[in-house]
Amino acid sequence: MSDRPRLPRTGTGTGTGIEELDHQKAAITRLGHELRALVEATVRTDASPDTLHRVADGVRTVTGQLTGRRRAPGEIPEVDEFPAGPRFYSPVTGAGSPLAPPMRVTAADDGLIGECTLAGAHEGPPGYGHGGVSAMLLDELMGRACAAAGTPGLTVSLQMRYHRPVLLGTPLRITARVTGKDDRKIFVNGSITSRTAPDADLVTAEGVFVAPDPDSTRALFPGLRREMVEELRG
Repeated sequence: MSDRPRLPRTGTGTGTGIEELDHQKAAITRLGHELRALVEATVRTDASPDTLHRVADGVRTVTGQLTGRRRAPGEIPEVDEFPAGPRFYSPVTGAGSPLAPPMRVTAADDGLIGECTLAGAHEGPPGYGHGGVSAMLLDELMGRACAAAGTPGLTVSLQMRYHRPVLLGTPLRITARVTGKDDRKIFVNGSITSRTAPDADLVTAEGVFVAPDPDSTRALFPGLRREMVEELRG
């Protein structure tokens, strides 16, 4: 991702604190994996109504076990590295999200590459990914490309072009690269292809992002520490 050092989310920075955070991340990742398996089974099952009612009762019981304090809307989880690092509950990349594919992101010479495989929960037309899911994949990676280039930004516009349908169950390759900047505006291109045919575009996008000024950043994200706001300022 970005060459800038990541700021720690823990307050102590001690070995014990890091170990606890790693343990939390591992638990979140495991639960996310099992929840995605449950979601996939749910959207593809042909079970009887009695079975579905019984499972629903079981899920309600399991949900009741998630006790304790819940984060307020906009509160940044301790496991996240916002804005340029992993976000564990992102619907695109989050290892802990039951909705995410999840997309794995790596750096490339001229931007970022994402890899994922869409499942039944992402279906639009029968057998194919929902067009809104394709837009979500690109919006996420293009925004992260801004952060990786040193200028985190928020989406202003995203122009999509759908060339071919995106098959479910097919490993995908998503790319994003910053093509230019104009003051606080950042211009980004993105594409989705299959991993086996990277030269055949399935979906492409052109986006405009804007880097918020420090005052706007503080207003939009009150959970950010002061040094993170300074990092966003560059």
